[in-house]
Amino acid sequence: MTVGRSIPHDSARAHVTGRARFLDDQPRIDRELQVTFVGAPCARGRLVGIDAGPALAEPGVFAVLTAADITGHNRFGPVIPDEPFLVDDEIHYLGQPVAVIAAETTEAAERGRRKVVVEVVEETPILGLDAALAAGQFLGPERAIRRGDLAVGWAESRSRIAGTLDCKGQEQFYFESQAALAVPGENDEIWVHSSTQNPTEVQRVVAEVLGLGQHQVVCECKRMGGAFGGKETQAAIPALMAALVAQRSGRPARVVYSKDDDMRVTGKRHAYRATYRAGFDDDGRITALELDFRSDGGAFLDLSLAVLERTLLHADNAYYFPHVAVTGRVCRTDTPPNTAFRGFGGPQALLAIENVVEEIAIHLGKDPAEVRRLNLYDPDETSPRALTHYGQVVKGNLLPEILERLSSECGYTARRESAIAFNRQSRTALRGVALVPVKFGISFTNRTLNQANALVNVYVDGSVQVSTGATEMGQGVNTKIAQLVADALGVEVETVTVMTTSTEKNNNTSPTAASASTDLNGSAAIRACAEIRGRLADLAAARFADPGSGLAAASDTVRFDAGAVWDSRASERRMTFAELTELAHRERVDLGARGFYATPGIDFDRDTGRGSPFFYFTTGWAFAEVRIDRLTGELRVERLQALLDIGRPINPGIDRGQTIGGIVQGIGWVTTEDLCYGERGELLSASPTTYKIPNITDLPEIFEVAFLDNDLNRHNIAASKAVGEPPLMLGLAVWVAIKDALAGLAPGKQSSLAAPATPEEILRAVTELERTTAQVTGQLTAQVTAQVTAQVTASHRTPATSDRPT
Repeated sequence: MTVGRSIPHDSARAHVTGRARFLDDQPRIDRELQVTFVGAPCARGRLVGIDAGPALAEPGVFAVLTAADITGHNRFGPVIPDEPFLVDDEIHYLGQPVAVIAAETTEAAERGRRKVVVEVVEETPILGLDAALAAGQFLGPERAIRRGDLAVGWAESRSRIAGTLDCKGQEQFYFESQAALAVPGENDEIWVHSSTQNPTEVQRVVAEVLGLGQHQVVCECKRMGGAFGGKETQAAIPALMAALVAQRSGRPARVVYSKDDDMRVTGKRHAYRATYRAGFDDDGRITALELDFRSDGGAFLDLSLAVLERTLLHADNAYYFPHVAVTGRVCRTDTPPNTAFRGFGGPQALLAIENVVEEIAIHLGKDPAEVRRLNLYDPDETSPRALTHYGQVVKGNLLPEILERLSSECGYTARRESAIAFNRQSRTALRGVALVPVKFGISFTNRTLNQANALVNVYVDGSVQVSTGATEMGQGVNTKIAQLVADALGVEVETVTVMTTSTEKNNNTSPTAASASTDLNGSAAIRACAEIRGRLADLAAARFADPGSGLAAASDTVRFDAGAVWDSRASERRMTFAELTELAHRERVDLGARGFYATPGIDFDRDTGRGSPFFYFTTGWAFAEVRIDRLTGELRVERLQALLDIGRPINPGIDRGQTIGGIVQGIGWVTTEDLCYGERGELLSASPTTYKIPNITDLPEIFEVAFLDNDLNRHNIAASKAVGEPPLMLGLAVWVAIKDALAGLAPGKQSSLAAPATPEEILRAVTELERTTAQVTGQLTAQVTAQVTAQVTASHRTPATSDRPT
């Protein structure tokens, strides 16, 4: 068996030796053109004209293409076609593509780009949530999920809190920038090599914009140098640039964004504002909750509605609320359209509700871990408290068990008491601790996307090729699929190769996203393997049969393992897998199969806010311990321990790497990664020198990750659970621990800590709390002074004339 073993990533050796080819590493093709683009010079306005003459006069510049050169549709989008490929009238963000430059060299293309004259009429842009809300600018309708009766919930509450939480977006910061290579073929065909999580989407968009049928476009993706959601829809525009040049010139065309261009013009994680009101009893059990989300969708819809929907579905995190109303709406701003990012709206929801729970604990002066435990979903699936606010039962709930084990292993009680004692005596630093859960739903919330197909080909020598719609971005999906296929056919994993993803072999595929790609594509591959194995078992049974000894042919007794095939009733009757496949070929037995899989039992009604949108939940807890400098706001993460339920890992090593990477990316989102914009809408933090992803010194000094091994998720492939996105949200424990540390300054007082909690933000919160504490202390001092003065004055007052003794 290879499933359950930590075998190396299938590209690990190629990565570390530099032999793994990415798009820019592909050898140049004869007559290949290099492509770049001209961006709009303002964030909002109207395009008046384009003068390409000076650019075309530059040596080596082949063409300057505009919206007038598009033969199909100039609008596209994954939900509604509201985004122009090239500006043809209105401008809606700085750097929005206006023209495409094709040249013989990248240097010539860059010279040409600088010479194109773009004439515009500028208008005042809408930048940020405040401006969008003031202007009433939105994308799509309001969404809502409600349960219970808030009036009853408020009546049952003994205390209430209310407030607003702001969190900024996040740059995906994949190492390989957006890139595409388009090669023209016969009969108007275009072959597009794209760094994309969604080959089918690229195929569809290229066909629509170029006026072709999807049968005339093939999209292929060998691998990506990272993506994190940023190449689910945003890969479309660079693919269109290359494809348009290839179509108009009849020559191959390649575009590779610079890192600065990539950061400036691509969408990111959505910035959010969460407004909340919560009612609770004296123990901290929540009785009523109102949460309203406003997200910054940017200029066009992209996937913002779907992101918001997942936010509403995860606003509960791990907690049961009897009376709740969760609402949200996407705001429109004049910035690049924001898009998918690891967690897809879930992190913003969890940040909001964990902030609420933490503030309840601070308000009551209680241990936040105890307040969290009180509000957890009930593991008893028949209990009303096991039902989410959208009506799905939380099955296989190990959250209480994980909490008990992790709190014991990390010594939570002692560490919390130590932090409290430290904060009482320290004047220069603060310490904080936090135990935070994660419950993350696994499936696309768009039911249609929960499907996959796979092609499995077995060759005469017993080797195997597998093709699926999954794309490899470093997360190890190909390695896991190879392990699943190897075990399904009973062969060694070294004899299995997962092929380059291509729409030619796998049609109408879903994006590699939602943490569901191994589940979907692996299940489809296993179904294909089952067909092939069934045919081979019938053939082997006939060969192993011995009528003379009474051994009848029985395919159900044929065993496949480690490249060998035998009859379990007579183990001496055996052959190698390769011998059997050679025999099958001679006997004209089909050695190929296509498998299809659709996730069962999921459905959700957006109008009623009810249903079961998820196949299962991946859960876990994280403990974080931090230290902050009161004078500078500097943060040090001293400890982070995480424990997750991911069922039976298909590849524990890869899953461990995904967990660690996800947590670090989550820590970056809530502590260091600060997107800063200028007054014209320009991204100021548009390079590695100004945008701070976590480095080695930002990692927890003690960093431990463990899995709670179990097989409760038997309805999923190999009893495993997805691990791509859930770990990122465990990084929130660091932000909550910072909030806990700040509570040490003014017990019972809430801190308006935003995300990311950069040193500047921490210092602002510290100063605010210190000022509040000083004001309260000053008021108390004044009150006491006044009382003492009054008493002293009264005791020494000269008696009135009428009171004097005679």
